[in-house]
Amino acid sequence: MKPTTIQDFFKLLPGKLDADAAEDVDAVYQFDLSGAQGGQYILTIQGGVCQVSDGMHEDPHVSLSMSGEDCIKILKGQLSGPAVAMSGRLKISGDIGLAMQLKALFPSLG
Repeated sequence: MKPTTIQDFFKLLPGKLDADAAEDVDAVYQFDLSGAQGGQYILTIQGGVCQVSDGMHEDPHVSLSMSGEDCIKILKGQLSGPAVAMSGRLKISGDIGLAMQLKALFPSLG
């Protein structure tokens, strides 16, 4: 099944995690997405395992705010995360290094 909604993508993420790359990662990512594909998602990576849940985390390590449509395009590899951030359509707060590490944690996406 090809994921078509942002919710479908987030459901797939735990199975796409590169456990070797995530071995030493202990991080909480908050996705705050707007627009038609909007929603709030918490991505927790700990001990080489990824968990996804809906909602807002009270103290994430890094927060990423963008449109749901841009998020899907970034996950599919159709848009560059850094380019979207530089254009102001992606706002990152917290540990920017963790945000930059996302692509390495999920290399088989896109």
